[in-house]
Amino acid sequence: MARNRKEPEGPPGLAPWMATFSDLMNLLFCFFVLLFSMSSVDAEKFQQLANSFNATVSVLPHGSAAVGDGILVSNGVSQLNEMSEYFSQMGESEGEEEDKTLHELEEKLEEEKLGKAEEFAEEIEEAFEENNMDSDVEVNFTSQYVELVLNGSLLFESGTDKIKQESKILLSKVGDILLKYDDCLIEIIGHTDNVPIPKYLAYKSNLELSCARAIAVANYLNEKNGISMTTMKPSGRGEYEPVASNETSDGRAQNRRVEIKIHFDLD
Repeated sequence: MARNRKEPEGPPGLAPWMATFSDLMNLLFCFFVLLFSMSSVDAEKFQQLANSFNATVSVLPHGSAAVGDGILVSNGVSQLNEMSEYFSQMGESEGEEEDKTLHELEEKLEEEKLGKAEEFAEEIEEAFEENNMDSDVEVNFTSQYVELVLNGSLLFESGTDKIKQESKILLSKVGDILLKYDDCLIEIIGHTDNVPIPKYLAYKSNLELSCARAIAVANYLNEKNGISMTTMKPSGRGEYEPVASNETSDGRAQNRRVEIKIHFDLD
């Protein structure tokens, strides 16, 4: 027997498709209500956030006159500024501490060098005392060298670079002591007073005379004591580094001198 297709039943008085359409509309209405509830914004919190940005970067209306005076952002920026200042101050403090430590190390090294130089100076002074020369040679020292000062009038005739015969014994004894330090740089510096050189003498200036005297001493120490010329450095300063006033005869006598500096490696 053939079977007939049975049509679905709907609400009385309505076509079946109208029931389906009504259900669809209900579902859409619920969907939009749900979307609206999820997208709702707390207007008060939004206003505080807007005011905060405006107070900090001044890009939104109303600015700092609004609620909280921009506390949401401005407080954070303030904290960042404080952190920046903190790290900056910390860096400066560390730099000052490093400078202080370096300065203390330099002072300690300088004291050690002075101590060693003083030991060398005492050793040389003892040698001069043994040879009865302590009254003829002045001994000074710094952290870089020990200095022997010989009176120029004692060594040379006035206006010349010729070593006096009676002074050669003294200079030879000085050379014997310097020979112990032949591996050091020995700087020989001639000095004069400011009295002009007479025209009949060979030198045109005190500077030339002082250089010639330093060279004469270096040559003598090389020939008589065997001190190597490679370790000696003669030079002259003329009248330009006085140790006393040139207005008196005693001052000019002090300025006429030969300095011998023994440069030690004190590092």
